[in-house]
Amino acid sequence: MAAPRLLLARRVTPAAEDRARREFDALVADHDLDAEETIEAATRHRADALLIGSPCKLDAAAINRLPDYVKVIANASVGYDHMDADAAKARGIIVTNTPDVLTDCTADLAFMLLLAACRRAHEYDAMMRQGWGIRMGLADWLGVKPSGKTLGIVGMGRIGRAMAQRARGFGMRVLYHNRHRLPDDLEQGAEYFESLEAMLPHCQILSLHLPAGGATLMTRDAFALLPKGAVFVNTARGALVDEDALLEALKSGHLFAAGLDVFRKEPDFDRRFAELPNVFLTPHMASATQETRDAMGMLALDNIAAVCAGREALTPV
Repeated sequence: MAAPRLLLARRVTPAAEDRARREFDALVADHDLDAEETIEAATRHRADALLIGSPCKLDAAAINRLPDYVKVIANASVGYDHMDADAAKARGIIVTNTPDVLTDCTADLAFMLLLAACRRAHEYDAMMRQGWGIRMGLADWLGVKPSGKTLGIVGMGRIGRAMAQRARGFGMRVLYHNRHRLPDDLEQGAEYFESLEAMLPHCQILSLHLPAGGATLMTRDAFALLPKGAVFVNTARGALVDEDALLEALKSGHLFAAGLDVFRKEPDFDRRFAELPNVFLTPHMASATQETRDAMGMLALDNIAAVCAGREALTPV
């Protein structure tokens, strides 16, 4: 029996690429393919399966141009807002993602951003790289103590709950806003707010952990509801935030600081953020550990193998 034909349209770790070459008739791209490149390569290779990432923006029109022999599109990520999953399903194409395997690393980086923003890590690091050389008194260059603060979490899925677990280790009071209240065993003492607007005035630190889609969540009005001196963290999606409003809140001092891993335009983000000393920045790398990126690639391949063998996908969307 011939091996399934796979288009590896996203660069993956060596371990995942090696498996793809061993177990599939794989066409391996040397860079992350965009939609046009993916359609062309899938057609040329007569691909049964596509493994893609966020650079491949498959809207409904692109989905409808995919060859009929494509059975499954495996996203090597949790988010799949870069493609029209409904259009794929309408064509009978199974869509999968990689939940769970990146939960801990994403929460780890989100908490790193929280700590770095509170404790002025960017400024301290820059000071040291410039040679230090100044004496500081007890009232100079003070950060915010994160321990014991009230943390608001928007989106209490797997990653949001992992963030709450880390916050409890710092003695934080955890509030959350979610579409639905969690059962007690998942809530673990976190306080539920049905309304985001009602929760924001209580949040000394706010962290986003929900997918993009729909209206912008953090607007000028939303930022204004946070208490003066609050800290903002985003490892979810840049599209959730009005970046002009965030910049204004940071420059005015209404927000003490921010830790940001995601932006509206990536990789060409708004460079005004880089000019602010009270912003700690990372380049959308929340899942970027060897262990997690291996696991993401392997789960995507597990889904492809299952579908091509006539079995149910492990993690369909």
